[in-house]
Amino acid sequence: MKKVICIGEALIDFIPYEKGVALKEVKSFLRVPGGAPLNVAATVAKLGGKSKILTKLGNDAFADTILEAVEPLGVDISSVLRTDSANTALAFVSLNQNGERDFSFYRNPSADMLLEENEIKSSDFEKGDILHFCSVSLIDAPIKKAHIKAIEYCNVKEGIISFDPNIRLPLWESEDECREAILEFLPMAHILKISDEELQFITGIKDEEEALNSLFKGNVAVVIYTKGVGGAEFIVKNKKMISKGFTIRVEDTTGAGDAFIGAFLYKIASMDLKLVDILSLDEKKIKEILNFSNATAALVVSKRGAIDALPKKEEVDNFMKR
Repeated sequence: MKKVICIGEALIDFIPYEKGVALKEVKSFLRVPGGAPLNVAATVAKLGGKSKILTKLGNDAFADTILEAVEPLGVDISSVLRTDSANTALAFVSLNQNGERDFSFYRNPSADMLLEENEIKSSDFEKGDILHFCSVSLIDAPIKKAHIKAIEYCNVKEGIISFDPNIRLPLWESEDECREAILEFLPMAHILKISDEELQFITGIKDEEEALNSLFKGNVAVVIYTKGVGGAEFIVKNKKMISKGFTIRVEDTTGAGDAFIGAFLYKIASMDLKLVDILSLDEKKIKEILNFSNATAALVVSKRGAIDALPKKEEVDNFMKR
C-alpha cells in the first residue's frame, strides 16, 4: 500500500464541554491531539492504511500526549523532531449549538513553525507516496520552505500531492496574506480539496461553477468539493461526480474535513492508484470512494474531538449499510 505523508502542524485542541457559549465563557475543556495534517495521518492509519507525519514539537508534555495518541494507531512518527526553542501549539475552541467552531490559537511561534527545509529528507519518501498539506503552515516561517522541499521530493519520487487549504484566518496577519499563500501553493497540488465555505474566498468568484473551473491551475487535476451535509463532488476537467452526505446528529465538527480527505487518500493509497488511474476511474468507483469518505466524516462529527472520534474501516462499512 502507498504511504500518505502529512506535513504541518500538530497541536493540542481544547474542546469545550459546553455548547452555545463564547470562548471566554467556557468553564472546562476536553484536551485532544489535533492539527489538520495530524488528523489526516491518524485517519489513514485508523482505517488500516500507512501514514507518516512530518512536524516539529516542543520538549513538553503536550508533545508527549500527541505522540502517545497517534503512534498506537500506526502513524509513523520516526521523523518527528523536538525542540527547546518553542512550545507545542495549542488551540482553544468554542462550539455553537450546531457544533460549529471558533478558534483561539497559542502559536507565536510554536515548535511546528520552526521545521526547517534541511530537516526534510529524501528518505522520508518512497516511489508513488502521497504528500498531503494544508495552509496553516504556509505562513512566513521556516516550515513554509520545508513544505516546498517536501513537494520537491514527492515529485522526484513520482508521488501524488494533495492540498486542503483548511483556512484558519486568525493565524494570518490579513486575509490577503492567507489568500496569496494558498494561491502560491495551489498549482503545486494534483488533488485539491476545498469546501463550499472557502471557494469564493480563495477564487474571488461568486459563480460556483466558474469558481470551481478556475481552480484547475498548474498541476491541479482533481478537485474535491465538499459541502458538509450536502455531500461532496469529484471534479475533473471533463466530468463531475456527486455523492450525497449522511444525516447524523452533530456533536462537534472538529476534524470532519480532515477525516473526509484522510478517508479519500486512504482509498487512493489502498487501491495503489497513480494520478492517471484516478482520472480514469468510472462513476461507480468514484461514488464508492466519496461515499466512504462522507461516511467517515459523518462518524467523526457524531463525537467530540477529532482523533479520538476516528472510526475503524469496519465501523465505516457498517455505517454505510444502515
